[in-house]
Amino acid sequence: MVAGLDRFNQRWGSIPGRVRRAVIMEMENQASEIVEEMWSRAPYGETGRLASSIGWTWGDAPKGTISIGKVGGKDYGTLRITIYAGGGDAFYAWFQEFGTVNMTANPFFFPVWRARRKKVKASMARALRKGIKEA
Repeated sequence: MVAGLDRFNQRWGSIPGRVRRAVIMEMENQASEIVEEMWSRAPYGETGRLASSIGWTWGDAPKGTISIGKVGGKDYGTLRITIYAGGGDAFYAWFQEFGTVNMTANPFFFPVWRARRKKVKASMARALRKGIKEA
C-alpha cells in the first residue's frame, strides 16, 4: 500500500472539474470585457442598433452576424464562446467594419480583438494553472 494514494486520487480526480470551472469563468469575463470595449468603439447612430447588437454567446453566433470566430475551441475541449455583431436591424455591421465603395470603414470590432488576443490567451493559461493548483 502506498501512503497518501487515496488523497492523491481524490485530488487528481477533482482537477478536470475545477479547471473547467476556472476556464469557464475566465472565458466569460474576457468575452464581457471585449464586448464592452467594442460597444464603446461602435459607431453610435441615431438608433444605437449597431452597438446593442454586439454580444457573446456559448456556441455559434446568431445568423447574419459577423464574428471573431471561436474563442476556446480545441484548446479547451468543448468550451467555445463566439463574440458577434450585427444581424437583424443592425445588418450593416459589416459595412461599418470594412467600409463600402461609398463609405470609409469605421472599424470597431476586429481591432479590439486583435489588440486583446494575447491578453485573452495569457488569462486563459493563468485560469488553467489556477484551476490545477486549487484542485
